[in-house]
Amino acid sequence: MLTFKNFNIADWFSFYRIAAAPFLVILLCLDQRELFTWFLLVSYCTDMVDGIIARKLKITSARGSQLDSFGDQITFVVGLIGILIYEYEFVKENYQLIVIVFVPYIIQMLIAFKKYGKATAFHTYLAKLSAIVQGVFILWLLFFYPIYWLFYIMIILGVLETIEEIALIFMYDKWVAGVKGIYWAFKDERRNESKEVK
Repeated sequence: MLTFKNFNIADWFSFYRIAAAPFLVILLCLDQRELFTWFLLVSYCTDMVDGIIARKLKITSARGSQLDSFGDQITFVVGLIGILIYEYEFVKENYQLIVIVFVPYIIQMLIAFKKYGKATAFHTYLAKLSAIVQGVFILWLLFFYPIYWLFYIMIILGVLETIEEIALIFMYDKWVAGVKGIYWAFKDERRNESKEVK
């Protein structure tokens, strides 16, 4: 039976990001840009902390990876809403590049839900790098101004990371968590086991 006692400290950091999302939306509705950005920064920081804690304490789990992914996704969406509200002109000027990232991402999500019934939680190195660059760009944009070279890097990494996620979905017949990337997937016993079951 799953109770609150079953959740570890890393899980609670993920819960914070999920719980903070409605509060962040309220700050947007109240037009509290500075407060919104600071609390968004806290959410991004918890994303970095929970993974480090889970690995250091050796408390990684499929459930934790799923919670982490959901927390990441909801924080990302709220961050985008913030940019759309406060930096609409930037979004308007660069919507074509933004769409180039979003279309493959939506396709990847649809493929994952069709195959696994839920979102992926591979947490590849490329995905982590993309998330860091994304977080830095969004926060800098909201605190100060857009850094275009960072924006272009974010777009490139976002597309590459999504392509890798799609490839991994086709490589794994069953949902798995914690795959470092395509190179490591070829040596992953879980992938071989899922192929043998078929």
